Amino acid sequence: MIIIKSPREVALIREAARVVALVFEKVGPLIKPGVSTKYLNDEAEKVIRGEGAIPSELGYYGYPASICASVNECILHGIPSPRQILRDGDIITLDLCATKNGYVGDAARTFPVGIIGERQQRMIDIAKEAFENAVALVKPGVHLGDICHMIEMTAKKYGCSVPRDYTGHGIGRSMHEDPYIPCYGKEGTGPLLKEGMTICIEPMILEHRPEVRVLKDGWTVVAKDGGLTSHYENTIAVTHDGYEILSKL
Repeated sequence: MIIIKSPREVALIREAARVVALVFEKVGPLIKPGVSTKYLNDEAEKVIRGEGAIPSELGYYGYPASICASVNECILHGIPSPRQILRDGDIITLDLCATKNGYVGDAARTFPVGIIGERQQRMIDIAKEAFENAVALVKPGVHLGDICHMIEMTAKKYGCSVPRDYTGHGIGRSMHEDPYIPCYGKEGTGPLLKEGMTICIEPMILEHRPEVRVLKDGWTVVAKDGGLTSHYENTIAVTHDGYEILSKL
């Protein structure tokens, strides 16, 4: 069931999402060669708790960290570790949620580590372009399938692919609500967007093939072919004439 939010609820989600955006502003500059993903996790948690929020991911179905930190071929759910040290030329996705006053905000960004090559920058740019192309379609009366289709078509334009088993989602009091928003779809299908819907649009891009596998820790999802990956996500509210990106400062 898709839950339509009141203006008050949208405001509460906006505040939770602001905390997430603040993490990117504060922790992004700390991403550099020689730091561990555990250090980034700890710094992110400090920002979240300092804003009177809690890290929604910590303990979620047993997840052991406050953020997901996914490096290079890892597309989702990379568990921060003191043993994972970032190197010059890596790319890393920080994916995190914050809960404040009972409502959740969610976003993801892929960052460069030190000096990166054209291949790595290309992946970062494709994920952001896929998001921008998709969110530009958002307004009441648009089929959700149109949004999903646009993500897939943007990836395909660059010879990339998208995962089939992981999706964007609705958001509110829970991190994951209806509707689910795949990175692929058919135009003119799916629920119609309505004012008051709050959703997370999150293009996940695989450099080559769409197949992924889950590592033995039960969380970490990597490209099966070892190619690079990227991810760009924001929490969005559908407005009377378009959309508002809530996860920004």
